[in-house]
Amino acid sequence: MKQRTKYVCHLCGYETAKWMGKCPACDGWNSLEEALVRGEKKAATITASTRVPQPLSAVDVTDYSRINCGITELDRVLGGGTVRGSLVLVGGDPGIGKSTLLLQLAANLEKSATLFYVSGEESEKQLKMRADRLCSESPSFFVLSETDITVIAGTLEQVKPDVLIIDSIQTMYHPEITSAPGSVSQVRESTMMLMRYAKETNTAVFIVGHVTKDGALAGPKVLEHMVDCVLYFEGERNHSYRVLRAVKNRFGSTNEIGVFEMTDHGLLEVENPSKMLLEGRPDSASGSAVVCTIEGTRPVLAEIQALVSPSGFGTPRRMATGIDYNRVNLIIAVLEKRVGLNLQNQDAYINIVGGIRLDEPAVDLATALAIASAFRNKPLDTELIAIGEIGLTGELRAVNQIERRLSEAVKLGFKTCLIPMSNAKNLHIPQGLKVLSAKNITEALGYIL
Repeated sequence: MKQRTKYVCHLCGYETAKWMGKCPACDGWNSLEEALVRGEKKAATITASTRVPQPLSAVDVTDYSRINCGITELDRVLGGGTVRGSLVLVGGDPGIGKSTLLLQLAANLEKSATLFYVSGEESEKQLKMRADRLCSESPSFFVLSETDITVIAGTLEQVKPDVLIIDSIQTMYHPEITSAPGSVSQVRESTMMLMRYAKETNTAVFIVGHVTKDGALAGPKVLEHMVDCVLYFEGERNHSYRVLRAVKNRFGSTNEIGVFEMTDHGLLEVENPSKMLLEGRPDSASGSAVVCTIEGTRPVLAEIQALVSPSGFGTPRRMATGIDYNRVNLIIAVLEKRVGLNLQNQDAYINIVGGIRLDEPAVDLATALAIASAFRNKPLDTELIAIGEIGLTGELRAVNQIERRLSEAVKLGFKTCLIPMSNAKNLHIPQGLKVLSAKNITEALGYIL
């Protein structure tokens, strides 16, 4: 059969007969890749007569119960366990711990569930060696080293697992598609087959996805649209702590996070992230403030550090790690305009300790206090915690779940909390905690500096 060539965008899946430097569909540069076409077969369609519409109230969901993963932090992110018939995509940088997490899932899964681990990157012997190193007891789940998705589909008819793990989707290929494994066509067809299998058999499927150098999941964007849940495993290679975060979840919240520590014996759950993030906090050092942020249902205490020094150039330098850069510039502008701090000729460096990222506005007040403390070279009280959002006029605005934040601060030994005055009304103050309230940032700085 005569072959022909087409070009496929690996970002959005757009196809064209000739190469172009810029994809006309997603405006991506140098994203078109050459692929050979040789009678690719289309997926079979379901006829209308095989599906009968029914009222939503009559749909039975008793067989869609959740399966306990045996890892508390993973269950938290998934919303209480993995749902039968769901398709979960786990992404992250190379070496961050994706395969380690799923291998520990396979070992810790409840005994009543059958698990099938398919690896396209490791042999069965390599999986056995890694399982013996990570698991205290020798696990007894099924393993297979295969990249042909049709062979895997035939094996599934024999095993009939409750949970299926595919590591990774970029190594899988369909023999009837001539493009190379990892291409848009191969990834899309393999994922579609796994999705149909998950929905038809009520099997929970986990697939590992590689990421690009920009940190996005490799393959077409439709890959994220097809799955039910997208998990990102984040962390720095030179840090031992890892954060598991859901960016899409059809069966639970996307605000929950799971915290792990990478050790020689695999990933260990961190039950108290606040204590971990505050370890090694310096005493009587300027530019350090503590805030309590809410990640889903979990209050987490984090340390914000700031360094302010005179600039050697005409334009001061600003750097932010773990916090939005534009938000930092906004807070610095408020401190200059409303408080009178002369920061226009000062370099400012902001860092969130521990490698986590803080996105909610409640961290504004602690960030402003850290910057002001570094600028005036006056340390804050080590037993002080600050919570509040700053407006452009310098006012402090209320934040949600303030009582849960205060309770977490008391557990970690903090004695004083600075909050917006609007949050202090009808507030139940935990025993042993002194609460200071302020209307604006000027009044807040007057309390402590």
